[in-house]
Amino acid sequence: MVLFSLGCGHKKQAQKLPPPPPIAPTAATPGETAKTPPTAPSKTKPLFVQMGKASWYGAPYHNRRGSNGEIYDMNALTAAHLTLPLNSIVRVTNMKTGQAVVVRITDRGPFVEDRIVDLSMAAAKAIDVWRHGTALVKLEVLQAPADIRSGGRWGVQLGGFPEEEEARRIQDKLSRRYHTAKVLAFSSPVGDWWVRVRVQGDDKRRAEEVAGSSPAAREHTFLVRLD
Repeated sequence: MVLFSLGCGHKKQAQKLPPPPPIAPTAATPGETAKTPPTAPSKTKPLFVQMGKASWYGAPYHNRRGSNGEIYDMNALTAAHLTLPLNSIVRVTNMKTGQAVVVRITDRGPFVEDRIVDLSMAAAKAIDVWRHGTALVKLEVLQAPADIRSGGRWGVQLGGFPEEEEARRIQDKLSRRYHTAKVLAFSSPVGDWWVRVRVQGDDKRRAEEVAGSSPAAREHTFLVRLD
């Protein structure tokens, strides 16, 4: 089985972030950066609605490859989400100000328990999240290239840990528990450590089993869609 790579995990720019390993492109030529703003019919009925907290990310991920294979541009209208199909088009509305922006999901994250979406810097500025760092938002999926509620390829990410020893301990424990899974421990540019698990067949049920029995704390365990 080939080891999988998730996209970058994100938090507010000043906080620690996991690194963005390379991922085979699914919708863009390697090295390409999406510059055209995403569009959707103005009266499109949402396929899915989610309420929660948004944050944003910029450097050190600017000009690095995202989960869909494109080069992340913090000045383009994009975002990261853990479970929506990559290249989904979503509208994000700041519940306090009423400002809204349409973005395309190009990456995975945020790897923070109480957040549902990480906006690019441009998207964060468009709805007044940039200065505050986070905001309560409504996320509406307008278009999706695959079924949102079924199918897909899935994995698990755990972290970030301040010490390599803890990440290696969890990596070893999961490798011995799930013999058919591939487990990777790696460090981020800011020095914290992360563990990724790709289960046999990228099966969602198996990934949920790993997430449910994770030796890491619940707030550090994330089920992630890979496609």
